[in-house]
Amino acid sequence: MRQKLVLIDGHSILNRAFYGLPNLTNANGVHTNAVYGFLNILFKTIEEERPDYLTVAFDLKAPTFRHKMYSEYKGTRKPTPEELRTQVPLIKEVLQAMGVCIIQKEGYEADDLLGTLAKAGEKKDLDVTVLSGDRDLLQLASETIKIRIPKTKAGKTTIENYYIQDVIDRYQVTPIQIVDLKALMGDTADNIPGIPGVGEKTATKIIVEFGNIENAYAHVDELMPNKARESLRDNYDKAQISKELATICVGVPLDYNWDDALVRDFYTKEAYQYFQELGFKNLLSRFSITREEPQIEQAFKLVEQLQDVELIFTNISEDAIVGVQIIEEDDELIGISLATGSDVVVYMPIQGFLTPAYLSDKIASLIKSGSKVAVLNAKLLLKHVAIEECCNLYDVAVAAYLLNPLQSEYTYDAIARDWGELVTPAKAELLGKLSFTKADTKAALTYAGYMAYVPMKTLKTLLDKLDEKGMGKLYSDIEMPLLFSLHRMEQVGIKVAGDELKKYGEALAIRITELEDIIYQQAAEQFNINSPKQLGVILFEKLNLPGGKKTKTGYSTAADVLERLASEHEIVKSILEYRQLTKLKSTYADGLANYIAVDGRIHSNFNQTITATGRISSTEPNLQNIPVRMELGRLIRKVFVAKAGYVFVDADYSQIELRVLAHFSQDEKLIQAYREAKDIHQITASQVFHTPFDEVTSLQRRNAKAVNFGIVYGISSFGLSQDLSITRKEAKEYIEKYFETYPSIKGFLDKTVADAKQEGFVTTLFGRIRPIPELASSNFMQRSFGERIAMNSPIQGTAADIMKIAMIRVDNRLRNEKLRSQLVLQVHDELLVETHTEEVAQVQIILREEMQNAAQLSVPLEVDINVGANWYDAK
Repeated sequence: MRQKLVLIDGHSILNRAFYGLPNLTNANGVHTNAVYGFLNILFKTIEEERPDYLTVAFDLKAPTFRHKMYSEYKGTRKPTPEELRTQVPLIKEVLQAMGVCIIQKEGYEADDLLGTLAKAGEKKDLDVTVLSGDRDLLQLASETIKIRIPKTKAGKTTIENYYIQDVIDRYQVTPIQIVDLKALMGDTADNIPGIPGVGEKTATKIIVEFGNIENAYAHVDELMPNKARESLRDNYDKAQISKELATICVGVPLDYNWDDALVRDFYTKEAYQYFQELGFKNLLSRFSITREEPQIEQAFKLVEQLQDVELIFTNISEDAIVGVQIIEEDDELIGISLATGSDVVVYMPIQGFLTPAYLSDKIASLIKSGSKVAVLNAKLLLKHVAIEECCNLYDVAVAAYLLNPLQSEYTYDAIARDWGELVTPAKAELLGKLSFTKADTKAALTYAGYMAYVPMKTLKTLLDKLDEKGMGKLYSDIEMPLLFSLHRMEQVGIKVAGDELKKYGEALAIRITELEDIIYQQAAEQFNINSPKQLGVILFEKLNLPGGKKTKTGYSTAADVLERLASEHEIVKSILEYRQLTKLKSTYADGLANYIAVDGRIHSNFNQTITATGRISSTEPNLQNIPVRMELGRLIRKVFVAKAGYVFVDADYSQIELRVLAHFSQDEKLIQAYREAKDIHQITASQVFHTPFDEVTSLQRRNAKAVNFGIVYGISSFGLSQDLSITRKEAKEYIEKYFETYPSIKGFLDKTVADAKQEGFVTTLFGRIRPIPELASSNFMQRSFGERIAMNSPIQGTAADIMKIAMIRVDNRLRNEKLRSQLVLQVHDELLVETHTEEVAQVQIILREEMQNAAQLSVPLEVDINVGANWYDAK
């Protein structure tokens, strides 16, 4: 059986992968989509071709072109986008780690190298496959050289295979005549000029009849049509240059070692580390190599004897860094892993004398002793270990989040890789889908060991880096104390009236049924309202509503499309209401019922490491996304009730982000307006629309409000025009008038964007960093998005930091003053306290004092406080 050589055009395939996949970045903000796509194409090619030899050819950065006119034409190529350019050296590093042979040579393009190697392989009696998106390479096709051209159509990539006959069948010319075809018709993709007025059809006819451009020129008087004849006569020199540009050199002097190109095991330890660093987790399954056990894993021990556990804790010095991990199943503590150094990493299971109470007390004493206890999930530890104050507890996931808030997860293997220079197996590699107790004993011990070892190993590096970045106090004074407040909120939960929730769902169901009948009447037929395809046909074909945008799957019926059509037909308003109510029913009326615990309360998770701006998020369920725009949506708050003898006290910051904007921009007019406690939207309307304050209309105030809040989010004239249903010209005028009124705001926003472009990030008032890789994008839409992030993140992030400080202070006051009232919920700018009826006045004072004094800005922080038996009445 003949052996096979596979040759890959590196830049061509990398380029295809880059434009074929959405922009991806790894945990460190490195662009990876082209590398990821390239590897997928590489693996698929290897599986299909099963080569014995493999080589990837690359262009060098600045080749010495083989024709004096080459640079004139090739030099007109568009510059490579920065996101792609940075991935070229990266893919080379990855391929080298995999042991793939790479070739490049000064003065020659990749297709010259591919052509030379293809012919060399043919002479060596090998079957040769060349993979490239460049059709110039079709000239190499022969009986034993196959050219593979990837082709994307309708979002799917297929491969066209070309031997000699395939080229003739497709182009009516032989492979060698491809260069003559290109000489006449040109190739804009490869910047080959061709000659004016000759397209593919005419060029093909000429080459089929005359064989090449030289013979065609010798019989130029016989050429038809007239336009082609005159063009070749006048531009023969250009045709010759084009032919030379299109001709691949197959005699490049190469120092090529065939043994280097032999296919070996690509799945090396070095490649595995690269794949982990780049975040290609779904490609890690390809590594069938047995992972060599690091020396550290040999130190992971199972400790089951009481005297051994006592000895371990006794030997821990007061100034040590200790890694701790709680292992639980079904909310029950089943063991604790402990790391005090590279030689002491143990797992202590719950059994015999090692009871939950004993081990929990040991960990609590350790934290109080002065040792620095590093964990991966502090709230999980607090669930089983009684610690009231921050003390010496450190959460490395929160630290890693502050240093890179764009990361999707903060697992022990990611933290080990990024901050410990350590490659570890991920949880899925060790346990698969099995629970801890059902997994292989060795694998479970390794997992437990790393969960404690990685926090111990990385804590100092993380703390030093936080100090270096100016976020040490943000971590120690805000984020870590906040963990305790969030833990207490999660444990307390919020009471839900189950019967009221059921009634709410029934009321929604009745209205939904009514709307279905109304919609059918308005459409004059029944159809599946939940089917975008059927709905699109009704709206844009049967009812002939304007603005229908047809996609591959039908007309778009997205919310923004329908909102623009709301004034065109009553059916659109009905559909919008129908969608809102069905979402309310499925997500809240039905969905919330699944989260009510046996104590009748919902215990949501409050997360610190999800949003890039620093805002706290809520999951399982998301209580921060309760609808507020429509009355029926707001009514869901009635099912959240205070327990007997208690009421809710709700405190909400008034326009906190606008106040932060006033502080950052130091705009005199905006600051003065807040200091005089005037209606900020009315005063803005008065100044923007040049209307006396007392004569501002409700419409003017509404428009000014939209501009006020829109500016905070970097709104564009297009976005404002959509929000206010006005023209883009009017919206642009509103924004311009706003900046004329508040000139310092424009200066602040412009400077913030400029600084972000230079630094790559923005910061909040308290030093929180928000990286913005989008600002370096070559894509205009991405850069524009990055600019909006740059404008908003310092404001939203500062508001989030202020809220966190307020939460910590309110929680501490409630406990220090020994009140029965407890903080139960935080939603963006709002705090909800379940308050004993005898403590209402005291809680109101605490909320007002701590929230208003959480930060000292150039304008006062104001708080609106309300009281009610349920969340709706308190709001």
